[in-house]
Amino acid sequence: MKANIVVLPGDGIGPEVTAEALRVLAAVAKKGNHTFRFTEHLMGGCSIDRSGVALTPEALAACQASSAVLLGAVGGPTCDDPTAKILSEQGLLGLRKGLSVFANLRPVKVHPALVDSSPLRPERLVGVDILVIRELTGGLYFGQPKGRDTKDGHERAVDTLEYYDFEVKRVVELAFRLAKDRKRKVTSVDKANVLESSRLWRQIATGIGKANPDIALDHMLVDTASMRLVTSPSSFDVVVTENLFGDILTDEASVLAGSMGMLPSASIGDGGPGLYEPIHGSAPDIAGKGIANPIGTILSSAMLLRHSLGLPAEAAAIEDAVYRTIADGCRTADLGGSLPTSRMTDEILKRL
Repeated sequence: MKANIVVLPGDGIGPEVTAEALRVLAAVAKKGNHTFRFTEHLMGGCSIDRSGVALTPEALAACQASSAVLLGAVGGPTCDDPTAKILSEQGLLGLRKGLSVFANLRPVKVHPALVDSSPLRPERLVGVDILVIRELTGGLYFGQPKGRDTKDGHERAVDTLEYYDFEVKRVVELAFRLAKDRKRKVTSVDKANVLESSRLWRQIATGIGKANPDIALDHMLVDTASMRLVTSPSSFDVVVTENLFGDILTDEASVLAGSMGMLPSASIGDGGPGLYEPIHGSAPDIAGKGIANPIGTILSSAMLLRHSLGLPAEAAAIEDAVYRTIADGCRTADLGGSLPTSRMTDEILKRL
């Protein structure tokens, strides 16, 4: 296998954790006689500082021409002003659009050795293995009109929640396809009692459910889903939802695993390059201290191997090495341990 992987280290701890994931990918390549070519580009706050934009046309073109993209994290102290004309998150939204990725996959699996790291009671975490699929191209983040104006003497802000039928259809169909290799259950999350966009969502999901009678489908309002994630998380299998709801619910679900530093994600579309990144932020408060948890990024690299490069055995080998490392008691600071970032990767590599 030959692959061209674009690396966007980003801001804060992003460069630290992507460097560790590249060590793991290099080990996989050596062991499996693969050739992975890594090229690095700026995105986020570092790109704003260098070029005045969060994502340059050159960086986007490199990503579009790649086999896959590995991203660290974006944002930092200089990017926190919401009134700024240029935000690092604009680069992320532009990258998703430019790569035509429409579904963000976020697996949430609780390792038995980490149940004490979660704020939930241990008995509620038994058997938790959730795949949340978040729609990426529609909703409030992209709907028009959007902006601010003055009306009746008052400043007004407008965001538009907009969905087309095809956007809903393709992401829900993906959820059903992925559910076939899991527990064969899909929970579609919406707010159909209030929002017209959610009523369209539920209508389409219902039709897809009827076409797949071998997969159990249930509908759940987003407020109920947010409650059930902490009271009965093991009742979920595949969860599919719209952009904003998915953004919020997946961060909530991260506490189940004990730390946001544990969780990977994959953003995929219809055959183009996928985008892989941990769900955590840039954590500028710990940047440069060598204590960040690299596992979310390393597991994201496993998803890259599985979904973009067609190497499921190699992906499973990374995941197994990570889980055995945790089982053996290795912990970074966010998990109550003291291993530095690079030492945690050393332990994973020993077991790979």
